[in-house]
Amino acid sequence: MIVVTGGAGFIGSNIVARLTAETAYDVVACDRLETADLAKWKNLAKHPIADFWSPEDLFEQLERHADRIETVIHMGAISSTTEPDADLILRNNFTLSRDLWDWCAIRDARLIYASSAATYGDGETGFDDDDDAESLSQLRPLNAYGYSKKLFDQYAVRQADRGQAPRQWAGLKFFNVYGPNEGHKGGMKSVVAQIWPKVAAGETVSLFRSHNPNYPDGGQLRDFVYVDDVVDIVEFLLQSPEVSGVFNVGSGQARSFADLATATFAAAGKAPSIQYVDMPEAIRDRYQYFTQARMDRIRAAGFQGQSTPLEEGVRRYVQDFLATDDPFR
Repeated sequence: MIVVTGGAGFIGSNIVARLTAETAYDVVACDRLETADLAKWKNLAKHPIADFWSPEDLFEQLERHADRIETVIHMGAISSTTEPDADLILRNNFTLSRDLWDWCAIRDARLIYASSAATYGDGETGFDDDDDAESLSQLRPLNAYGYSKKLFDQYAVRQADRGQAPRQWAGLKFFNVYGPNEGHKGGMKSVVAQIWPKVAAGETVSLFRSHNPNYPDGGQLRDFVYVDDVVDIVEFLLQSPEVSGVFNVGSGQARSFADLATATFAAAGKAPSIQYVDMPEAIRDRYQYFTQARMDRIRAAGFQGQSTPLEEGVRRYVQDFLATDDPFR
């Protein structure tokens, strides 16, 4: 049995889709579906999950099935970088993760969990995924979300150093992931998903103007990674129980938002039409102008998968999902 928390969410449901295609696994999704019209349930509807657990019942169910649970893949979190309630963020992103870690360590289960590139803050210290205690302590996240993820990475490394870890554990520092099943995320959707309705209608799309003289408008750079590549790394870890640590999950190449928007227009067979608007003042002093994952450590651990080029990933997302009557994987 593999339990996927946040299993109806964006990355979680893509993991569920891959794993339920493998007959070797009984896959359980733990999540909140919220309102029926939000359509999170459609992220799971095509996949034969073995069970569905509510977050409130998670630990009771873990105990009930303890002898069968091989791995917990913990994707459940408050992922909004603008959530104002820091206590809520810490309860969901740190305290729950800590308790899952301890359960897996005691019950001899494996744990793969979502960290975040938000731990790197403005990127001044680089994007090296060194996971020793000293390196992690140097990171300066810009928001409570990034802090919560850094705090749990530190907890994981500290417990592992003490010999109090699950038999395999891996934290995944996701960069800018895009792909199917993110429609429920509202303002936290990828830029591809956010601009798609206007692209499809042949209208002009808006991107943030740069407020940094080192970057042109639309030239802010991100490491955009297609969700299938993320799932490839999760699957590699499931097949490599000897690999533990904190690892970057990105493409390894920074690309501009203008590139992303242009690729979206191209996938729709339309000429690009982009305008630039001022970035809200509330986020200007916390805005990252450059992110780029270093992928050396996961490759040194044995991962041989190749990143999907940006234009190809956007083409697949648009043509296979967004432009269809059924955009769900």
